[in-house]
Amino acid sequence: MSTALIIILLILGVVLLALEIVALPGGVAGFFGVLFIGVGVWQSYVQFGSRVGTIILLCAIAFCILMLVLFMKSKTWQRFSLNEEVDSKVNQLEPAVKNGTRGVTISRLAPTGKALIDGQQMEVHAVNKFIDPDRSIEVVATEGYRIDVREVDDKRFEN
Repeated sequence: MSTALIIILLILGVVLLALEIVALPGGVAGFFGVLFIGVGVWQSYVQFGSRVGTIILLCAIAFCILMLVLFMKSKTWQRFSLNEEVDSKVNQLEPAVKNGTRGVTISRLAPTGKALIDGQQMEVHAVNKFIDPDRSIEVVATEGYRIDVREVDDKRFEN
């Protein structure tokens, strides 16, 4: 194996290890990086002898440790991290309609169906009984996406 190929293997191995640390998680790039460095060091032992092979091995180890320390200390991780604070909350919605708003049913509420409230078609839930189409309704409660309604002329909820 030629000297140029050994150098290419060592450089490619170090680049793959750097990519594993920074951008390509999963171990594949790291595995091939270690493999290329190992083959490069092994071939340097075969081609140049134990003295040069040991020097290349120590240099490869030192370079990998130096690269790891530089990546950990430098602001490399800040480029990849989320710097904005997320302050929104899940399922905190403004109610689409207010309690007491009136409308008319479009479909039969059995107990869920469609109604026209404030000019908008919405899915609503009848709290007290089934309600036929084209009946006047009133919003009695809203919770998240659920809108509870009752028939206007139903006397069960009046005081």
